[in-house]
Amino acid sequence: MTTFGNNTAFQKLLEYEARASGFSPGSKKGGGPADEWSGVVFGIGDTRLACRIDRVGEILPCPPSTPVPGAKPWIIGLANVRGELLTIVDLSWYLSGSRTPLTGDSRLLSSTLNKAPIGLLVDEVYGQRHFLDSDSVPAELPEDSLLADIVEKRHELGSENWHELDLDRLFTQPEFLNGAADQ
Repeated sequence: MTTFGNNTAFQKLLEYEARASGFSPGSKKGGGPADEWSGVVFGIGDTRLACRIDRVGEILPCPPSTPVPGAKPWIIGLANVRGELLTIVDLSWYLSGSRTPLTGDSRLLSSTLNKAPIGLLVDEVYGQRHFLDSDSVPAELPEDSLLADIVEKRHELGSENWHELDLDRLFTQPEFLNGAADQ
């Protein structure tokens, strides 16, 4: 059996596991800055956005969906994802009136709205990034931008700029909550 000093290899693995389970990103105990957070970074049109990873349950390709009669056009429909009905919303269409083209890069950011599953269709997901709140700057969006009410901060990471999308604010907007088509 392989040994490391007085410990066996298995005991060393148990030690690593104990140290890893005590790690908490973004906490002083975990070694990272207290204002650090992880985000999913994605694009809609020419806009690069980030939202907190703890608000996204899953990232998945857009499944086939069934249209919802009487719904606003930015509500694409309902999809069955592992036995659960997911409302699919085209985020770009909701924000700008421009429909998201479905491509191989299109993805759904699965989240919850009032405990109900919801999928936000975006052009592309780029991955995950780590941000510091202390490094953020005001978003500086035009007042007529539909992002103005749901984006307050912008993060600069090298040559990249990411606007921080607040999903909780998006999910409380009266227009977003009222999916019924105008009669």
